[in-house]
Amino acid sequence: MNTNRITQLFNIKYPVVQGGMIWCSGWELASAVSNAGGLGIIGSGSMYPDILEQHIVKCKAATNKPFAVNLPLIYPQVADHIDLIIRYQVPIVFSSAGNPKTWTEKFKQHGITVVHVVSSAKFALKSQEAGVDAVVAEGFEAGGHNGREETTTMVLIPMVANAVQIPVIAAGGIGSGKAMAAAFALGAEGVQVGSRFVASVESSAHINFKKKVVEAGEGQTLLTLKELTPVRLLQNKFYDQVMDAYRQGASKEQLIALLGKGRSKKGMFEGDLDDGELEIGQVSAAIHDIRPAADILLDIMLEFNHATQHIGAIQFPT
Repeated sequence: MNTNRITQLFNIKYPVVQGGMIWCSGWELASAVSNAGGLGIIGSGSMYPDILEQHIVKCKAATNKPFAVNLPLIYPQVADHIDLIIRYQVPIVFSSAGNPKTWTEKFKQHGITVVHVVSSAKFALKSQEAGVDAVVAEGFEAGGHNGREETTTMVLIPMVANAVQIPVIAAGGIGSGKAMAAAFALGAEGVQVGSRFVASVESSAHINFKKKVVEAGEGQTLLTLKELTPVRLLQNKFYDQVMDAYRQGASKEQLIALLGKGRSKKGMFEGDLDDGELEIGQVSAAIHDIRPAADILLDIMLEFNHATQHIGAIQFPT
């Protein structure tokens, strides 16, 4: 069986990581992806510590394969989450939205592999200096919270791969084997797939949201609210309210008031397609069905193998 630095680092069969998406990435999805040969991730950003504990326990019971927890470092109870991760010996952490230097050494002291999500070569270098084992380079196409740089995946991946010595996992707009092959051609050694796994049977997203993702067309997402935290949203009533606020010259305080609290839970977890925040990537336009996570992963790998064989057969004289 072929391996590379990512499969070796995580001890997995395929270099495919399931994104740790809030409200969508519970233990059922994480364990399904890990059991199928990828790396499943529990998205802790939407969980209180007691809920995260339940998901870790259930995930450990559902798979004997490695899995990870995604840890937004700006989360108010991040220390409690870290204590749980260490106590339950979660083997891998994907940190995001903060300075990796703050906690990486503590994780490493407990034998935990650390990966940090970045949106620029500058922050990839800082992550490498902080001692992380790999980085996820996430391009502008990605759903949910995103980088302010608005650098597309095709531009970002080679810049990051050239800047660091540690392995690079590509993210943003990747929902197929062909996209994975393109990311590898650019210097990635693994891919992180988010939006495609939202529309999976095991995703904890509400069925209304899953169907909305499947129905999404080209150009129906937008990166917005950059004054707060940049987020890519699917068009709905709330999205239109945000656009109206911008047209009326809304202040940062007015945007905060409009966003309110629990907006993403309302949309993605409770299924309110009008007033909820629907976070999804541009690749949603290419998603047309809701399928088991294992089938999604296998299709990605079959298409990746076919694409790389096809590309490898093409040679031009020089």
